[in-house]
This record gives sequence, C-alpha cells and structure tokens, in this order.
Amino acid sequence: MGQTIHPDVIGKLRGIIEDFKHSAIYKDVVVPRDAVLARYQPVFTDENVKNISADEFRSFLLFDNNHHWTGLHRQGSRMCSNMSSLSKALSILIDENRQISERLDEAVNMVSGMGKNIATAILTIAYPDQYGVWNNRSEANMKQLEIWPDFYHGESFGNRYVKVNNILLQLRDALAIDLWTLDALWWYMDEGGSEKPLDGGGEEGVLSELSSVGKEQKFGLERHLHEFLRDNWQHIELGKEWTLYKEPGDEEAGYEYPCDVGRIDLLFKHKTEPQWLVVELKRNQTSDQTVGQLLRYVGWVKKHLAVEGEEVHGLIICREAEKTLRYALEAVPNVELLVYEVEFHLKKQEVMVNK
Repeated sequence: MGQTIHPDVIGKLRGIIEDFKHSAIYKDVVVPRDAVLARYQPVFTDENVKNISADEFRSFLLFDNNHHWTGLHRQGSRMCSNMSSLSKALSILIDENRQISERLDEAVNMVSGMGKNIATAILTIAYPDQYGVWNNRSEANMKQLEIWPDFYHGESFGNRYVKVNNILLQLRDALAIDLWTLDALWWYMDEGGSEKPLDGGGEEGVLSELSSVGKEQKFGLERHLHEFLRDNWQHIELGKEWTLYKEPGDEEAGYEYPCDVGRIDLLFKHKTEPQWLVVELKRNQTSDQTVGQLLRYVGWVKKHLAVEGEEVHGLIICREAEKTLRYALEAVPNVELLVYEVEFHLKKQEVMVNK
C-alpha cells in the first residue's frame, strides 16, 4: 500500500493553485504544453527512437523547445556521444511491456548523463497521464510538505521512482490537474509566487551580463559561481579529495541537494575517507545567515545521510570574508572558509590590414 497524503497538504496546495494559474510561470510552462507534446511525443515513440538523431534529441533538451526544464542541455554532449547506446536506452525506457522500475534502472545505467531529471521528463512527454517528473525541484517541495516517501538503504532508483510517482499521481487526482501542470506548480512554489517571466538559463543570459561587467563584477556575476564550481570542481584543489555526492539514478545529486530545511548548494563525499563536505556559497546573505544555513545543513546531513563513524565538514565560499564571518567561524569546528578570486579581462588586439 502506498503512502497516503494528509488532507491538510491538499488544502494548502489548492490555495496556491488559484494564484499560480495567473502567474508568468503558468503562462510560460503550462500554456505551451499541448504544442510541446505534439512536437516531441512522435520523437519518443518506439519506431522513432530506433533511429533518433543527435540533433533531434538535443533539441528536446533545450528550454526554448521543451518550455519546461532548464539545464537539461548540459548533458547533451555526454548522452549523444554514443547514439547507439542512447537509442537502445530510449527504447527500453518507453517500453510499456516492462515494469517501469526495471526499465528505469537499465536505461539510466546505459547512458552517462541520463539521470532522474531527464529520464522522467522523457516519460512525462511519452506518457503524460502516467508518469510525473522527479527532479531536485519536485523533491525539495515534497520534502518541505513532508510527503516524501521513505526509501530503504540500497533501494534501486527504479523502485524509488515508483514510490515518488505514486505520490505525484495522488496529487494529480486530488488537485484535478495534470502531471505537467503539477511539475510547473513546484517551480512556482520555488519562486515564492514569482511573476517574473522565465528564461532558459542559457548562454544568452550569461553573455548579456558579461557585456556590462564593471569593476566590482570579477566573476561574470556571482550567480554563475554555483554552476562553475559544479562543472569545474575536479579541476580545483579541493577536487583532488572530494567528489560530488551521487545517488541511484542521479550522478549529480549533490548539486542543489534538496532536504526539508532547504537546498544544499553542493554536497560532496571524500574519495578515500569516511567524510562528507557541505558547501554553502555566500551570496547576498549576512554572515550570520550564511553560518546558520550551513550549520542547519551540516546537522541535517549528520542525521539523515551520514552513518556511524562518518564526519561532516562545512565549507563557506565567498568573494569577501567580512570580520563578522571570520569571528563566527572561530567558534565553529569543522568549518572552513575559502575566498575566490577570478578576473575577467578584455585585451585589445591589433587588426592586420593588407596594403
């Protein structure tokens, strides 16, 4: 018997939905649903995936085309590096003659980069009435609402998804909305009821900001530090000892790891020692807020992830370390502080003219 959702949770979500339907997120994500399904359902059919092209698959990963999920395009190169394996994995993933738990486990293990977010997004496209999306956003909100299912140690990704999807289906029925709209609702809740239009988070936004870099903007704007550390961790000094935390079906689980007290910016495990590392990036918070947030996450990891004998360390990364932050960390064991320095330069070049 699956987990049952408390009526209070349903009531809370019903209250949010009314405002959600008038939001920019509803307009940008829910309204294009039928057009997206019409375009990509034929792509993810058994006949088509046998000969799917890299360009065809990559197009789906772009927010401008799927109108729903940002960041999927990051895995395009990895997933399309072996199109034969990708084609076979997609055939397995959409095969309704097999148990969903079995085919999810097999498909994600066949293709590097096909984690829970991409695999379940494809399932939602192929079978929008049957399968919901499991990504960090849906997981974080379900944990906040205390409707996240329990997993036993070592439980497979496929079996975990069955439990998650059971809750998503209950929410769909109780709220009288489809699974696509439910996934957009998580986004709306993440933004705190934001009315801001969405963008795909792609290179265009980064480039437009870099074009206006001033003397105080040393790193192409701080909001890109998070992605930079995720993508380049192995190339910096700390990457020699620490690796991004992984879970079944998710090679990048440690990026924005969702828990019931927020989202951990970056979560790592030591490569050889029984140790965890919780990384908090100081952006616009005060020093007290940053330290308090980090300690909450460290405590959560100690209680929910670390086992007996494992240590949990903390690390704050910031551009400037105020005196208040330094004093606070003097009293906190197992927490370190790093200051980043990255410069952005434009160099004028001579233009060669043939005379």
